[in-house]
Amino acid sequence: MNKQNTEPLIHITKRRELAWTKAWTIRLIAIVAALLLCALVTTLTTGLDPISVYGSMIKGSFGSPRKFWILMKEVAVLLCVSLALTPAFRMKFWNLGGEGQILIGVLVTSACMIYLKGLPGPILILVMLIAALAAGAIWAGIPAFFKAKWNTNETLFTLMMNYVATQLVAFFIIIWESPKGSGKVGIINQSEMQGWLPVIGTNKYLLTVLIVAVVTIIMHIYLKYSKHGYEISVVGESQRTARYVGIKVDRVIVRTLLLSGALCGLAGWLMVAGTDHTITTTLAGGRGFLGVMVAWLAQFNPLAMVASSFLLGFLERGAGEISTAFQLNHSYGDILTGIILFFIIGSEFFINYQVHFRKSGRKEESQNV
Repeated sequence: MNKQNTEPLIHITKRRELAWTKAWTIRLIAIVAALLLCALVTTLTTGLDPISVYGSMIKGSFGSPRKFWILMKEVAVLLCVSLALTPAFRMKFWNLGGEGQILIGVLVTSACMIYLKGLPGPILILVMLIAALAAGAIWAGIPAFFKAKWNTNETLFTLMMNYVATQLVAFFIIIWESPKGSGKVGIINQSEMQGWLPVIGTNKYLLTVLIVAVVTIIMHIYLKYSKHGYEISVVGESQRTARYVGIKVDRVIVRTLLLSGALCGLAGWLMVAGTDHTITTTLAGGRGFLGVMVAWLAQFNPLAMVASSFLLGFLERGAGEISTAFQLNHSYGDILTGIILFFIIGSEFFINYQVHFRKSGRKEESQNV
């Protein structure tokens, strides 16, 4: 039988690492292709001018100082969650419990604001921070302990912890609801603003952005230059190798998840003390799952996560603006966002892999001759 007939039409091989210029060229081509497809979909389904639709997306994020700072607030909180999940994912511990860890941070922060509001402001804020960090760390530490001790499935465990956290928040909302029967807590300590983060100048979101910026730099240094960061990378590559070189894998797993949960708790603290000043079961807003995409797009590089967080925050704000400006269903903006993200995620395949096509029979014969 001819060898040509036994070869597959298409086969895929792993690329060697591409130069960053070529990798970003592929990503930019993917973004341009996504925008062209979105323009076609917009024209065919709504009859709207795609340029005006894209203009509204930009206006939704940069149309005024207020819109810009709302975008920056959303980006900062999402980035904080993404940074929290990164150490665990680098270790190949699939922590899908970010949503629950955030909500637990939200819950204990709210409890401190409600029950300890008689404390001096700075002390109350510090107590809230410590409580949120501890609660998030404990919530992530529980599945980490069971993983290290009995090798349980961390994906299912952390997902189930999300549901428990959501129901705990729902329970306390009923206790704290104001007015009674409303099912809502409302703005906590609105009159005296006890437990609220201070405002820098006239911008109430600037401090939140600065805190997350500092955390980003610290996380980059921790993962790239510290001994703990090295151990996380080795455990992620191979637990057997890590044990062989003397790394205590169980200790690394628990320690890393305590850090991951603590940072999710920090995100919950920022939401209650810095941005929203309330508690709801939906306050995390899916960031525990969206943060996974942000971290993955950035290849778990904390500095690159700034760009991926900004991209997803911009798309989310733009989708809302499209719905408002053109009186379209909010799902339409989500469709455009989904198309863009699909192309961006798909571009990573072509960065990491190369597609080869089988040579034609005639060309093969001429080469043999």
